[in-house]
Amino acid sequence: MTDTILSVRDLHTWFYTPTGVVKAVDGVSFDVQRGECLCLVGESGCGKTATALSILRLIDSPPGKIVSGEAFYAGDDLLKATESRLMDIRGHKIAFIFQDPQTSLNPVFTVGDQITEAIKLHLKLDARTARERAVSLMKRLGIPAPEMRFDDYPHQFSGGMQQRVMIAMALSCDPEILIADEPTTALDVTIKAQIIRIFQELKKDRQMSIMFITHDLGVVAEIADRVVVMYGGRIAEYGTALDIFDHPRHPYTLGLLKCLPSLTATADRLTPIPGTIPDLVDSPETCIFAGRCPQVMKTCSERPAPAVALSPGHTVYCHRLA
Repeated sequence: MTDTILSVRDLHTWFYTPTGVVKAVDGVSFDVQRGECLCLVGESGCGKTATALSILRLIDSPPGKIVSGEAFYAGDDLLKATESRLMDIRGHKIAFIFQDPQTSLNPVFTVGDQITEAIKLHLKLDARTARERAVSLMKRLGIPAPEMRFDDYPHQFSGGMQQRVMIAMALSCDPEILIADEPTTALDVTIKAQIIRIFQELKKDRQMSIMFITHDLGVVAEIADRVVVMYGGRIAEYGTALDIFDHPRHPYTLGLLKCLPSLTATADRLTPIPGTIPDLVDSPETCIFAGRCPQVMKTCSERPAPAVALSPGHTVYCHRLA
C-alpha cells in the first residue's frame, strides 16, 4: 500500500506577459510517496521549476499566477493555505534547494548565519545549540573544518561546497520532503557524483521524500524511483524508472533517450529531436509535441492528447496509443 505524502492535482500556473499568456504549467498531476525519489525531467523551459515553485507558492506575482489546481500535504491544500501555515511548512516540513547556489546564498551573511536561520525560526533553538546543529550538518555533508568554515562567507567556498551549504540549509529542520532544483548543474563529474551520493543516503537513512528536478537523464537513472517526463508545461509520460528507461512509449521520451551518448552505439552522431520547443504563449489545446513528433497523426493537431494507462503506474499522453 502506497503512502502518499504530497499530491498535486491539475496544476495550472500561467504568466501574464505583454505578448500573451504563457502557460508554463498546464494541467500537471502527480503524487510523491513517502521515502521515494520522484524525478521531474525534460528540456529547459518545460515547466519543471515552475511546477515545484507553485507547490510552495513561490511564483513571482505578477507576472505569474497559480490559476487553478491542488497540492495536498498533511491534509492541507497548500495552494489555499494561509500565509502563516505556509511559513510553518516552508523550510520546516518541505525544504527547497534552489538551482544556483551562487545567486541563492546571500553574500553579506556567513554560511553559518544562513544555515541557522531556519533552525532558530522553526525549532526555536538558542544560538549555541543552533550552531552545534549546523556544524554537525556541515560535517556530515563533507565540508572540511566545519567549526571554522561556519563563519566564512559564500564567496570563500567552491561551487561544490556552496551546494553542500545549500543542502545543509534545506536539511537543517529535518524536512519530510526535499525539493531539489537541478542541484548538480554546472558541477564537475566528481562533485556531481558526491552530491548524488548525498541524496541517495538521505533517502535511505532518513526515509526522506525527494522531488528531484533535472534535465540530466544520467542522474535520473542513478537516483529515481519514479519519473515524470514534462514537455511544454504538460506531462508527456510518467512511470517507474524501469518503465521510462526500459519501456518508454511517448515519442518525446524516446527522443530524449536517443540523445544520450552510449558506449555501444555504432552511429557517429547522436540523434537529436527535430524542430524547436514550441512557443507557450497562448498554447493551443492540442498535443503540444505534435510539431516535433515523428509519429504525428491528424488527430494530434485537433485535440489534447489523452492519458493512456499502459500498466499500473505507467501512463502516457499520446493519441497514437489511445
